[in-house]
Amino acid sequence: MVLGVDEAGRGCVIGPLVICGVLASEETIERFREIKVRDSKQLSRKKREQLGSEIVSLAEDFILIKISPVEIDEWLHVPGLNSLEARKTAEIISRLKPPIAYIDAPGKGARGYARLINSAIQCKTQIIAENFADRNYPVVSAASILAKVHRDKVIRELHIEYGDFGSGYPSDRKTREFLTQYYHREGKFPDIVRTRWATVTRITAPRQAYLESSSVQN
Repeated sequence: MVLGVDEAGRGCVIGPLVICGVLASEETIERFREIKVRDSKQLSRKKREQLGSEIVSLAEDFILIKISPVEIDEWLHVPGLNSLEARKTAEIISRLKPPIAYIDAPGKGARGYARLINSAIQCKTQIIAENFADRNYPVVSAASILAKVHRDKVIRELHIEYGDFGSGYPSDRKTREFLTQYYHREGKFPDIVRTRWATVTRITAPRQAYLESSSVQN
């Protein structure tokens, strides 16, 4: 058995970070190749959803973990988002207990990321953490697809509750406009927002500076 782990939503300012682990035999991984499973970022939403259903039916097992914006805010600076993601990845590995796990590593410190996971797992698993593992290993691509499909579903549900705020990523103008308008209207952000993200602090900074200035004058 081989485990592949990847995430979706790491860089977004609205919504959860979703981590997925997919457990598969060598035969199942070959089937992933046959149905052209690949990095979710290279696929349309329709194709991801189609492949997601097939992956669920083929995989020996899988686990999805959703990390809330509140928890991300708590970990953002110390000990850091990598530590949080590594701990949740270790939880998946400890539950599924594969002999080997391929993991898509964030940033440039793949070896350090592997050490973080090794320090937290509770089983004997060989950890192979690499950048672009979602492109190089079909089992990681499968995890990438399931994570993205699940996050997309969560975002659609949030749109129903809060209105269409776009993708939730800082690069999306619709997302930035939603954040600005919501804050100016409510004076705060809903708990679906990562409030320690730079995108958010740029919105709150003028108001905070004004309040501090008023306090000094009084």
